[in-house]
Amino acid sequence: MSQMNPLPDRSLAGLKKREWLAQLSEIAENSGSFESLGSRHFATRITAGSTLLVSFETIQGIQLQSDVGQPLGWDMVKAHGWSHLCVISDGDTWFRDPAVYALFDRLTDDGWFEEFDRVIFYGAGPCGYAAAAFSVASPGAHVLLVQPQATLDPRVTEWDNRFAHMRRTSFTDRYGYAPDMMDAAQCGYVIYDPAEDLDAMHAALFTRPNVTKLRLRHMGDALQGDLIEMEILDDLLLAISADSLTPHEFARLARARRCHSPYLRSLLGHLDATHRPYLAILLCRNVVSRMNAPRIKRRLEGLEKAATVGEFTPPPARKGNGPAGADSKDA
Repeated sequence: MSQMNPLPDRSLAGLKKREWLAQLSEIAENSGSFESLGSRHFATRITAGSTLLVSFETIQGIQLQSDVGQPLGWDMVKAHGWSHLCVISDGDTWFRDPAVYALFDRLTDDGWFEEFDRVIFYGAGPCGYAAAAFSVASPGAHVLLVQPQATLDPRVTEWDNRFAHMRRTSFTDRYGYAPDMMDAAQCGYVIYDPAEDLDAMHAALFTRPNVTKLRLRHMGDALQGDLIEMEILDDLLLAISADSLTPHEFARLARARRCHSPYLRSLLGHLDATHRPYLAILLCRNVVSRMNAPRIKRRLEGLEKAATVGEFTPPPARKGNGPAGADSKDA
């Protein structure tokens, strides 16, 4: 498959929706194609290399997560020469639209997915639901999902009260129950925080022989943004493309959270909430020895003061390991 000219680096950040759509469609049509799918969905296609990334995104998510206001998959096109199909919604729709069904029906009938050596479906949250549901259009695909919903059918997930406005939307017709739609995938990965109860309950519904669940405890309910900020989302996609994403490799990549302030604050908050000052002081010492973290430094000072007046017995200071005898073990 021939390589196409790379996408331009033109920034679309900060544009109003109408202008953003106009410029996005112009870029897509110059490098591939742009297609409206009803009133709330559209798709861009860039055909370049033999690896195809199919990503599901929202206008709002793109503008929030990208410094240049471009779909995240375009980074993979520019950096690695991948092909890309981006299906975009205006707001969270879970892509439950006959026009979107028709797109995947047509691509399947045309044998378009068969032109690629590797097909990877990706999405997060409602877009993760869609990535799983529509992966059935390309049997043998690889699927990466970040805290996806399995369905919003109230007969199955009546315990999830976050999306009550979607309960009249059908999740039982075509491309419906996302876990079942992944049965034809070669492999799938579900990333979630097990401490987020509703996300964990949806993740449990994806339990299948071909699905690996990857846990990021204490990371919260906005994992896609965290993966982007830690600069490991592209690495995860590259690992999938090379058939090398194992739990061990995921754990190695996830070590980036040791320098991710939101994670460190969340972990410290958990230790405080469960009254574990001994571990909290070890964590604080480790962090302030490696990073400029004023909030955690202040918490360390408070813990050390509490230990001085006998509220708990602190861990011994370790000599030669940074400020306050900082512990050098992993946070």
